[in-house]
Amino acid sequence: MNVQSQANGSQNAPTPRRELPAASRRKFWNFVQNDGDERTLYLEGAIADETWWGDEVTPKLFKDDLLSGSGDITVWINSPGGDVFAAAQIYNVLKEYSGKVTVKIDGIAASAASVVAMSGDQVLMSPVSNLMIHNPSTVAIGDGDEMLRAKAMLDEVKESIINAYETKSGQSRAAISRMMNDETWMNAKKAVELHFADGILYTESAPQDTSGGLIFSRMAVQNSLLSKFPAKKPLPKASATERESRLNLLK
Repeated sequence: MNVQSQANGSQNAPTPRRELPAASRRKFWNFVQNDGDERTLYLEGAIADETWWGDEVTPKLFKDDLLSGSGDITVWINSPGGDVFAAAQIYNVLKEYSGKVTVKIDGIAASAASVVAMSGDQVLMSPVSNLMIHNPSTVAIGDGDEMLRAKAMLDEVKESIINAYETKSGQSRAAISRMMNDETWMNAKKAVELHFADGILYTESAPQDTSGGLIFSRMAVQNSLLSKFPAKKPLPKASATERESRLNLLK
């Protein structure tokens, strides 16, 4: 989940780019018109990439595409994430949409893509898909004060992301924060169990027992690995005579 941060103010202001014709714009989404009024939106690959804030692809273009039709929409997500601010705007536009929004995760909804997934009135996951949440990150250049400002910005961005997860799942903010700290991966059963998702695709005829869901935490794995190493034994204390002998060796 990337957050763009600039140091030293206007010194790093982006150079305006010439607007390209619509046919040349690179979009990370694709709307497909189904029979009737329903449409399908495919979000595949990185969200936004470098073009979201330039002239090639803009938030307004995404909103225009969405509002060019009406009726319910299904959003298929298979994305490793990307720009958190782009994801936030997509989340807001989908939440404001008048029709029903059904999100279906068919591969992965990680990082910023997991924020978009929370916009669905109903969130369904493939039994072989994964949902991943973690802390936002950025790159900042500058002095110590700039680093502190970057950290403060990341803390606020994290709080805004927690808002989306909390609204959907009902989990406590403290629990969600810990999951983000640990970089948590959830399979479909665990995501449903924790209410990040509402159901599992292709299992309508079978009872959906989510009690056996597994969760992967990078921090838990690291701690488990470290626990396998034997504890370091303290060195025996040397007597005054032994220490004096060692010092004499240096002369």
